Amino acid sequence: MDDALLVLAQAGAGAVVAAMATDAWNSARIRAAHLFRRSDSDPAEEGEPLEGELLERDNQLVVAMEDREEARARLLPGWELRLRLLLEGRPEAAEEIRRLVDDIEFSLGTAGRSSVQINSARDHGQVFAAQGGNVIVHRSGPGDSAPGRGDAEG
Repeated sequence: MDDALLVLAQAGAGAVVAAMATDAWNSARIRAAHLFRRSDSDPAEEGEPLEGELLERDNQLVVAMEDREEARARLLPGWELRLRLLLEGRPEAAEEIRRLVDDIEFSLGTAGRSSVQINSARDHGQVFAAQGGNVIVHRSGPGDSAPGRGDAEG
């Protein structure tokens, strides 16, 4: 499997797992389950593939967990593997996975994403950090008392 498909499997798994326990879940689940349907299966056939059931069970696990990010992180490798196997057997599914990732990311927007950032400085160290913004640092020389110098903005 080439690197581009590996990255796509990672992105697909990340998007699907990120959608769990969010308002984007119903659409994401239906589309992800559809990915795993065999091209030769009867569209009138009732039920979903095994992955459809797994998607719903994994979503329920995320809903039940106090730390949903931890639950998602633990589920991620399994969905990455499933998507890798899918792409190995059906490389033509790549475009559908790309669209799924784009749609989930659009549905989640910035409200559906959470980030954790831990910064620490020791022994006269400095930390300049930002999430979703800018850090602007103005340095001043000794004795320079211009306003705003040495302040962090962001």
